[in-house]
Amino acid sequence: MTAPTIGVLALQGDVREHLATLTRLGVKTLPVRRQAELDTCDGLVLPGGESTTMWRLARTFELLEPLRARVEDKMPVFGTCAGMVLLAERLLDGAEGQETIGGLDITVRRNAFGRQTESFETDLTVAGVKDTVRAVFIRAPWVEATGPDVEVLASVAGHPVAVRHGHLLATSFHPEVNGEDRLHRLFLDTCW
Repeated sequence: MTAPTIGVLALQGDVREHLATLTRLGVKTLPVRRQAELDTCDGLVLPGGESTTMWRLARTFELLEPLRARVEDKMPVFGTCAGMVLLAERLLDGAEGQETIGGLDITVRRNAFGRQTESFETDLTVAGVKDTVRAVFIRAPWVEATGPDVEVLASVAGHPVAVRHGHLLATSFHPEVNGEDRLHRLFLDTCW
């Protein structure tokens, strides 16, 4: 069986870190900036970064509708931090007119854990992952509500911070910044 090609949305954010993690895990990787690149992907990572900037650039690069179509067609997608915001069906505290790609039946509160100075790290128990995960939260969102079919994998202070629904996985935190690859492995299980 050949390894899948996993794209990383390369408009802004932690693109390099995700590409490096996925490459270490033995999959073919591809930075995605155009629809032609998206069309070659078996799975996609939406990185952490700034969700309003990513949304605006996706609109500018005419990627928003193709991204929505691929999610609707059940392409596996893993969103971290801003990527979680982009996957959410409903958004609280977004910029005026901010759109999402959608597909994940959650309501997300943008920057819920506070400003940059309130960023933190903690050890989390994540369902489906052996041992605790060191989670890095940087101006992170949290999930306010989930649809009935969304599985909560981890929570902090009563708020879901890792969720999964079928082919979609999302975390409020950044596993890519500290060398953590077990969530990427969990994601890749849906791509083979």
